[in-house]
Amino acid sequence: MTNIKLVKDRLRKNYREKRLSFRPEQKEQYDRDILKNVISLYQYKNSSLVLTYVSKDIEVDTLKLIKKALEDGKQVAVPKCIDGTRSMEFYYITGFDMLESGTFGVLEPMTDVCKRVEEFKNSMCIVPGMAFDSDGYRLGYGKGYYDRFLLNYEGAAVGLCYSCCVKWSLPRGRFDKAVDVLVTESFFRKIHKMSH
Repeated sequence: MTNIKLVKDRLRKNYREKRLSFRPEQKEQYDRDILKNVISLYQYKNSSLVLTYVSKDIEVDTLKLIKKALEDGKQVAVPKCIDGTRSMEFYYITGFDMLESGTFGVLEPMTDVCKRVEEFKNSMCIVPGMAFDSDGYRLGYGKGYYDRFLLNYEGAAVGLCYSCCVKWSLPRGRFDKAVDVLVTESFFRKIHKMSH
């Protein structure tokens, strides 16, 4: 049995390099197309709350999605990693001025001005990943924050990814949880979950 962690680390490096090889205008076009696909989803149209990560350069851009969701009159909440744990909490934001640099250099909500989300009814969660497979399982960044959050999350989980980072199958651990919908620049796919 190969060490799943080593395999995942090697894959992460591989997909990171793939993303770094995009030309800026190419990435911008992909991000635009992904945004278009996200806002066409009925999960987006029917949700009143959008939970989303705040993207870093290498990730699928969510800044335009945050802006669009706010313009569409939706509530938007972004995650805050809780120090010393592998858990995160979501806080409502109404603009980018409510963000500050937090864990791993990621922009996080200012908890002294933002209200914590207590109720996830009628929400959808945008899930980041280095890569996804055809069953909706993701290769994350190795910290497990999203896997832990998704375990008890009842809403629709929507994975964002570039199509060159979608594989037929990825190694998965027993705590990994699949997303409900996978969105890339060229397609979106509803994942039919196997009942165990």
